[in-house]
Amino acid sequence: MDHESPLYEDLFGIPWLDFNLSTVLMTFVSSVIVFIICVLAARNLQMKPKGFQNFMEWIIEFVKGIINDTMDWKTGKVFLPLGLTLLTYIFVSNILGVITIGVWGHTLWWKSPTSDAAITLTLSTLVVVLTHYYGIKVKGFGEYAKDYVRPVPFLLPFKIIEEFTNTLTLGLRLFGNIFAGEILLGLITKMAMIAIPVTTVVSIIPMMAWQGFSLFIGAIQAFIFTMLTMVYMSHKVSSDH
Repeated sequence: MDHESPLYEDLFGIPWLDFNLSTVLMTFVSSVIVFIICVLAARNLQMKPKGFQNFMEWIIEFVKGIINDTMDWKTGKVFLPLGLTLLTYIFVSNILGVITIGVWGHTLWWKSPTSDAAITLTLSTLVVVLTHYYGIKVKGFGEYAKDYVRPVPFLLPFKIIEEFTNTLTLGLRLFGNIFAGEILLGLITKMAMIAIPVTTVVSIIPMMAWQGFSLFIGAIQAFIFTMLTMVYMSHKVSSDH
């Protein structure tokens, strides 16, 4: 739809330092929602879980399964908080713009923060940086550096390029799927707002169908991002890779 983004340009007088205020807002909203969900799930813990606690424990077991599929639990248990945070935060971020959109005048304020490439590439960069950090922490710098020239030294430039491609593909895959979903949803909404009763009625079914499909895509993309994070991490910290 024909909406503008609320940009704050030249922060601190730096010409290239611009911020999309709607992205900043929705990143904060996503963080608050995830925090509230976790607090509600943990405020009244019981030995026999039920209700919301049972649901959160299922999510934890699901993340543990992802970790166990990529590395041994003794090595990977430290990454459980990371995986749980990524899965819940990315899923919530993915569906915010699917549930509704918020427009003030011609400015789009409410959307999925993951429909902004700056957010997804930042997440992927942080993930790759963390893989290097834990790789060095577990193996030591010398042993970790040797992995770049194994099994043969001429692979070094290819492994360096791989780090950049992993960062780009991890971030842009998430961005592309969520952004495309919001664009199509916006087009269907625009058709529904045309002052013709027929188009309004006809657009209701595809809008509901696409919202349901977008929820599914949001969940799948959160799973893929978390799974690939653990795969990349296992490559750095496991001795059998």
